Amino acid sequence: MLKVGLTGGIASGKSVVGEMFVALGAHLTQADAISHELMQPGEAVYQEVVRHFGKEILNPDGAVNRARLAEAAFGAPGRDQSPRVQELNHIVHPAVIRRQEEWMAEVGRENSQAIAIVEAALILEAGSANRFDRLVVVTCRPEQRIQRWAARVGVDEATARREVSRRMAAQFPDEEKIKAADYVIDNSGSLDETQKRVDEVYGELKRAAEKRGQKPL
Repeated sequence: MLKVGLTGGIASGKSVVGEMFVALGAHLTQADAISHELMQPGEAVYQEVVRHFGKEILNPDGAVNRARLAEAAFGAPGRDQSPRVQELNHIVHPAVIRRQEEWMAEVGRENSQAIAIVEAALILEAGSANRFDRLVVVTCRPEQRIQRWAARVGVDEATARREVSRRMAAQFPDEEKIKAADYVIDNSGSLDETQKRVDEVYGELKRAAEKRGQKPL
């Protein structure tokens, strides 16, 4: 089995690229989806997050309000507030990584030549790149991030620019991610162009996975 990390800055198009890989035959899990599961009421991560950030981040039904948690962690736009991103990451990342490892192990048991992809924004920032056999980085132009974020969450571009800027402050710049990458997928052009590059990368990943799967135990 080949373990692949799929990462990139906010609104770069990681999920779109991930879907393309899945359509070609890869297996994929998303760190964000795992963190959502772990922050459900009753989970240990949920309890720790509430203990650190207070009940103010909860909805009336007890569920975590993602927008309030983001404001508490990244700081509210326009306010001089110290970010608490590292505090949040310290709680969430270890549990997310454990769940990812369990998932990859299960994929490997089912198919020794599988490609198991973990989509996560903070692979490099969390110091977990060495958990993967290959690292794929998705990039796009800075202005595209803002436009895509605005379209995704339904806000104006000025609001999107502030939100993207504060989240990018907690991420490595693209230049640093690219240096660490085995493959770079430029998602600033058309979807057809992105698909062509994904096809190329998938072909190389598939050959590597097949070669690895043929090795004697």
